[in-house]
Amino acid sequence: MGRVLGGRLPLLVPRVADDTRSQLLYATRRRRTFCQCLRKLHCHHLPRLRCSVRAGETPFRYIREAVDVLAALAPSLAEAMKTIREKAFVILDGTLLPIDRIAADRPCYSGRKRHHGVNVQVLTDPFGRLLWASPALPGATHDLTAAREHGIIDALVDADLKCWADKAYQGAARNVRVPFKGRSLKRWQRRHNTTHAKIRCVGEQTMATLKYWRLLRKLRCSTNRITAVVKAILTLHLAAAPG
Repeated sequence: MGRVLGGRLPLLVPRVADDTRSQLLYATRRRRTFCQCLRKLHCHHLPRLRCSVRAGETPFRYIREAVDVLAALAPSLAEAMKTIREKAFVILDGTLLPIDRIAADRPCYSGRKRHHGVNVQVLTDPFGRLLWASPALPGATHDLTAAREHGIIDALVDADLKCWADKAYQGAARNVRVPFKGRSLKRWQRRHNTTHAKIRCVGEQTMATLKYWRLLRKLRCSTNRITAVVKAILTLHLAAAPG
C-alpha cells in the first residue's frame, strides 16, 4: 500500500484526468487525506497518490468533501442521454444495494429480497458499459416506479430509443422491450424470452462489476449519503473504463 514517509500516510486517489485530479485535490483541500474509509472505494487498477495527514485534522470531513466533489462530476441523466442517443439500444436494470438498517425502517425493506436496501437504476450500452446510475430510492420502491420517478422512461421515449429490460418494467412504454410472463408460453414466446435474456445478460454483468466495489456490498453510512456515494463511484467507474 506504499511506504510511510516522514510520518505521512499514503492515500489512494482514483485516476481521473490529470487536470481534473489536480483541480479536485488542490482546489478542495490541499495536503489532506481520505484515510482508510476511501480505500474501500478503490479498484485494483487505480493508481495511488500520496497525501499527508496533519495533527488535528478530521479525516471524516475530508472523506465527505471528496465524495461530494466526485459526485458533482457524475453525469446527470440529461448529460448521459447525449451519449445514449448514439447507441443502437440500451439496457435498463435495477438493483438493491444492501444497507445496515433496523427492522423499523420499513421504506427501505424489500419484500422481494427480504432485506433492507436502496433501489438504484442503471443504464448500460449494448456492450455492457455503464452509462448512468440513478440516485438511491428506498428499497421498497418498485423498479418501474423508480424508473418513472427518475424520468428514465420519458427520456427514452423522447429519444425514441429501444430499451431492453426485465419483467419488472412491463407496461413502461412501447419502446421498452420486456420478456413474456407466465409458465404456459408458446414456443415462439419462449424463443423470444431466450433471445431477450441473451441481450440483457450484459447488463447483469455490468451490475456485477459495479458491485465489485466493496463499499456497495453493504452500505453502512446514512441513507442520506448513499446517492452521493453512488454518484462518486459512477465517476470513478467512468474514469477507469477503457475508451
